[in-house]
Amino acid sequence: METDQILDALGHGTRRAIIRLLRDHPRAVGELAEALPVTQPAVSQHLRVLREAGLVEAREDGRRRIYQLRPEGLDPLRAYMESFWDAALEAFRRSFDPRGGEGR
Repeated sequence: METDQILDALGHGTRRAIIRLLRDHPRAVGELAEALPVTQPAVSQHLRVLREAGLVEAREDGRRRIYQLRPEGLDPLRAYMESFWDAALEAFRRSFDPRGGEGR
């Protein structure tokens, strides 16, 4: 479920743009809205989805909320993608195994 939630969160172009902006440095909602072609309330909604997926976190700074990336939030996605790579490497290894992968 966690990987599906991350994939769903990253499935929207605006949320991917937010992730790219936060990669540079933490930002307030207003800063993000200025850099994107969407309203501040829309940015807040996208940030909520990203926060619930564990990809960003917020801290209070007076009346503002400052958002930053949670790089460890991508760990489940990384493991998921690596599982495909591991399977591909195993299939590649078997294609060169004269025994067809039997008798290991």
